[in-house]
Amino acid sequence: MIPVIALVGRPNVGKSTLFNRLTRTRDAIVADFPGLTRDRKYGRGVALEKKFITIDTGGISGDEEGIDAEMANQSLLAIAEADLIFFVVDARAGLTPIDESIARHIRQTGKPYILVVNKIDGLDAEVAASDFYALGMETLKLTAASHNRGITALIEDAMAGFPEQLESGEEESAGCKIGIVGRPNVGKSTLVNRLLGEERVVVFDEAGTTRDSIYIPYERRDQPYTLIDTAGVRRRKNITESVEKFSIIKTLQAIEDANVVVIVIDAREGVVEQDLHLIGFAMDAGRALLLAINKWDGMTQDDKNSVKRELDRRLDFLDYAPIHFISAKHGTGVGDLYKSIDQGYESAFAKWSTNRLTELLIDIVSDHQPPMVRARRIKLRYAHQGGSNPPIIVVHGTKTSDIPDSYKRYLENSFRKVLKIKCTPIRFHFKSSDNPFSKPSHLLSEKERVQKVRKFKTKEYGTRRGKKSTRNKTGKNS
Repeated sequence: MIPVIALVGRPNVGKSTLFNRLTRTRDAIVADFPGLTRDRKYGRGVALEKKFITIDTGGISGDEEGIDAEMANQSLLAIAEADLIFFVVDARAGLTPIDESIARHIRQTGKPYILVVNKIDGLDAEVAASDFYALGMETLKLTAASHNRGITALIEDAMAGFPEQLESGEEESAGCKIGIVGRPNVGKSTLVNRLLGEERVVVFDEAGTTRDSIYIPYERRDQPYTLIDTAGVRRRKNITESVEKFSIIKTLQAIEDANVVVIVIDAREGVVEQDLHLIGFAMDAGRALLLAINKWDGMTQDDKNSVKRELDRRLDFLDYAPIHFISAKHGTGVGDLYKSIDQGYESAFAKWSTNRLTELLIDIVSDHQPPMVRARRIKLRYAHQGGSNPPIIVVHGTKTSDIPDSYKRYLENSFRKVLKIKCTPIRFHFKSSDNPFSKPSHLLSEKERVQKVRKFKTKEYGTRRGKKSTRNKTGKNS
């Protein structure tokens, strides 16, 4: 088994910075103020050829109320999951009563732990650590996570206590990555907990509860999935805190990293401009897409009909994305999301042979020919697959740059219907065959130059298939 290490301590002692060092990533947002991390965040690392999982947690202050109490509960859950606890303290702040309280709780769990005295940069390390010997913890390590001091020794000593790991072959697949995206306070974290069947992320009736993108791998019916809970995205003019800007960047990165994006919309507020911006970004990223209209419970039938009419009017361009009416709080309709998620994932990574796509292209063109352009017919000859997630179909022919948008939509709808592509957009790349004689002579290769000369002679002297016509002395053909 891969060991799990939980990072626990007061707010703003450097847990997220240490998390980034251990995982060698920048996954956790770091800022110089307390309470930034709110949910458990998982990351993978390797030391001494051994893999481990690190859990970043919110700070425990001891007097939690409201959302802080939910954050502290997440830290306690991380302690329960861990095989080893890194108890992180601040060397600059010294020993506090909260540190003593956390130390007592850790000892009561009976789990192995290491006291990590962080932020020793610029200090006399031994003097800074002397206060913390009063905690009576056996193992103490000195680090400066922001400067990467003492991190290697810390993790190597920690991993030395775990047994050797057997080679497991290929890395375990994360499966379909599902991004839960939407504006603040539309119920994204509630939906994540409902899909998981447990209180995995902090849910609080306050906009901006989630500040980072939380990746949560799990299995459902023997199928691997990874849920991505993201921070809510507000309009630019309403963004004031610099941390919120980083949160939005993380959300947009999560959309690009996901395989399927679930756009959560508040049914009571309807579709607003920010929802359309998020949908547009997901479409530009080429991700499979579905809409979850949340807070559907308790609405009158007239209100429901009004919402449906608005969706039809404002989202007519998104005809391939299914719409689900759900209540994340009560679980109504949530289970139906998985059918669309699976269809979107399968369609995004579907494979088709060149022969299959070419035959389909010929049939589609036979039913409805491309229009004439400058008295010449556009010809589409064959097609092949150019990529996945989203599916890319490359079509070869002549004068393809002149294909009108209406005919491109006809091709997309026809391919989507026959190939049964669900939820995901399709991208077509059109390529025309090159004419070697359209280049200037000085850019031609030797072979192209010879071909051009032969073509010229054919036109000038009537050469046909290697047989030359003869001319009499008067210049007339004999």
